[in-house]
Amino acid sequence: MSATASDDGLQEFLRPGLVANDIPALFGLRKARELLRAFSTLFHGGEDVVMMRLLVLRTLGERGAAPDWSPQELREHFAYVDATKLDTVLARLRDNSLLTWDGETQRYRVSPVGRQALSALSLLLQFQGEGDELAYVTAQIAAGEATGRIGSEDLQHLLSRLNELRGDFDRAVLSGSEHRIRAAASTLKSVWRWVEKGTDIVRTLAQDTELDPATHRVAQQIGRAQSAMLRQASVFQRALNQLDRHRVHLGASGLSSSDVNQWLRTLEAEQLAALAREVVAGRLAPAFVLGDIALDIADFELVERERDVAAVETLPEACGAPEQTAPPLTSNDYELAQRWQTELAALAGDARLSALVPCADFATSAYRLSLLGLLGDPAAHAREGALAELARLPLRLELSGALEAIEGNDVAYISAGRLRPLAAHLSQEPARPADKCSEELTDE
Repeated sequence: MSATASDDGLQEFLRPGLVANDIPALFGLRKARELLRAFSTLFHGGEDVVMMRLLVLRTLGERGAAPDWSPQELREHFAYVDATKLDTVLARLRDNSLLTWDGETQRYRVSPVGRQALSALSLLLQFQGEGDELAYVTAQIAAGEATGRIGSEDLQHLLSRLNELRGDFDRAVLSGSEHRIRAAASTLKSVWRWVEKGTDIVRTLAQDTELDPATHRVAQQIGRAQSAMLRQASVFQRALNQLDRHRVHLGASGLSSSDVNQWLRTLEAEQLAALAREVVAGRLAPAFVLGDIALDIADFELVERERDVAAVETLPEACGAPEQTAPPLTSNDYELAQRWQTELAALAGDARLSALVPCADFATSAYRLSLLGLLGDPAAHAREGALAELARLPLRLELSGALEAIEGNDVAYISAGRLRPLAAHLSQEPARPADKCSEELTDE
């Protein structure tokens, strides 16, 4: 896609009177068209197609000692992939400049743009655990700092994530819930290493005299956010110590109210109801309790409070892919049309529409009248089916333009006319053509 075509497409999203060049935020994206087109090629389509493209491209890029691949090597290496599908994937990657084809050596090679895309994907796939989103952003900034290319956008991403985590931690402490505080402390522990790594990077940036003021200001904000997060560990510990002072121990059993609370969280609603049966006694609601406030608190405890959910990480059982040689086709019901065609084919002479068309109800009668307009269609000889057979019948529809009153079948008036066999029609004076007359059926 050319740059002009891309700008024309962007123009549809802008208000009248504006052009893409008037939007500074679009400059960096338009400048990186070729790289963005590479990602568009990789991730366009269904998940299975995307997986196959990434598999092929990553495999070709992993062989550093011999980066060039012959078609025979590809076929042997991807012997488990259908040959036609493999050729389609290779053609897609080559046509969109992710692979290059050397006509002299007759070999494939990953293009420079493809290398950039693979490098970005490789770094992204290394960070998939809890807290790794902060690790990924920090790694991006560390790489930029090492190469002397620190962007304000990367720093803003880090600052945003730090502020989000700090807000979550503050809400956990304010909730007074031991479960939420422990979960927040676990999250802080998982990102602690990357917070410290970010602190070292920010300290290095603060000493850089060539850093522009805007980026330096963002780095200072990151430093303050990281300091606040580092203080959260002591805040969590104080909150947990306070909860320990209020914890009730169940005799000498070694169990506490926290253990019971944690065990109750693992039970289903039916099990909880069974435990509460004949144990929780009904009592009158005190008059001094406000119902709406009590309902809000109950809604928070039962719905909004975080619950530990056991993650099911097992893979489903293997099964073969369904085989289908042709796409499913929906069948249309032409029973009424076939029955109507049979009645018309049995006509031995002229028949008035008022006596022939009405049947069952208004909808059926209207359908039968509408099908008469197909009679004499010259294109019917090249088609198959019930409607084509009806159109090929040797009948002529003649309408007078007037209405004829009838009774029954939910029909009050019908267009006055008749059906004539073609032999009878040729021996008489031609009447008004059906394609120049109106067909009308009036509901009672």
